[in-house]
Amino acid sequence: MTLNTLLDHPWFHTWVAALIAIVAAGIAHRIAQAVLVRVTRPMPALQSAVRTARAAAAFVLPLLALQAVWQAAPDDLHFIGRVRHLNGLALIACATWLVVSVIRGFADGLIAAHPVDVADNMNARRIHTQTRVIARTTMVIVGIIGAAMMLMTFPGARQVGASLLASAGVIGIVGGLAAKPVFSNLIAGLQIALTQPIRIDDVLIVDGEWGRVEEITGTYVVLRIWDERRLIIPLNYFIENTFQNWTRNSAQLLGSVYFHVDYGMPLAPLRAALERVVKAAPEWDGRFFNLVVTDATERTMQIRVLCTAASSGQAWDLRCRVREGLIDYMQREHPQHLPRLRIEGEKDAGTAPPATAAAA
Repeated sequence: MTLNTLLDHPWFHTWVAALIAIVAAGIAHRIAQAVLVRVTRPMPALQSAVRTARAAAAFVLPLLALQAVWQAAPDDLHFIGRVRHLNGLALIACATWLVVSVIRGFADGLIAAHPVDVADNMNARRIHTQTRVIARTTMVIVGIIGAAMMLMTFPGARQVGASLLASAGVIGIVGGLAAKPVFSNLIAGLQIALTQPIRIDDVLIVDGEWGRVEEITGTYVVLRIWDERRLIIPLNYFIENTFQNWTRNSAQLLGSVYFHVDYGMPLAPLRAALERVVKAAPEWDGRFFNLVVTDATERTMQIRVLCTAASSGQAWDLRCRVREGLIDYMQREHPQHLPRLRIEGEKDAGTAPPATAAAA
């Protein structure tokens, strides 16, 4: 192909314009990237979004410039319609990728700015929960919108949509029933993000299982059980059922210990032993402790010990420490007052036997 032939080719000027557009878009991307990184430096969440969207933006700007070139090209160019369509599909796909990347980067930056590995992490856990749920829901919606926009570029897809709308009576019912779990979980996720019945790292009791909220996705919650098992629970469960949240407003808990002793057990030494055990325990937060008799049966009396801790894990350890300490104290100092079953009735010391009284 000679130079004259190349210059006379119908696509020559369009190719040159496309090459210039790609180079200009690349330069603009580098400049915009550097400026945005510098401008958003005081804002970690926005800077994270800019850095995460860097790869997607590197495709969106050249495709946008090329689309402008194809639209300005003469309509009688061979294959120009297909080129415009393919470039449009790629542009929609990359624009969807860009929006999803911005959302993901902003969410990651916001989460990183609020670590949960601190003493008072209530606000951080609230932000983590809201950010993750809302970000994932928004990314799903953006993905659906992007796919719908790509389908709408095909004339056949519009005809299929019109025919589906014409028979929407049966299809709508079937589709609604099939999509009910998906939409119920989606709505439940938004409710959880806004009303905050649970948060990341909350301590829950669900169906008798104790665990911490490890992850909240768009459809389910992962509960890390104390023995390292994972309980997978649908989101709508937390909207439709009751459960216990031990860290709803504060991580502080009031732990209780129950045990039974004989009626002969003196309470004052037991309270003194409890004070020594609790004050020596590193899990006790210094707020409160006490010992009271809460019940009395025909054989024993029930003792209840209350003590406070800064978190549920420390409350569990404190309860075990108190239980072991008091049992050890009673075994050493008052073994005769441990729970026992009397076989013989004890004689009243103030009443003399009949034979002795007659002899006197």
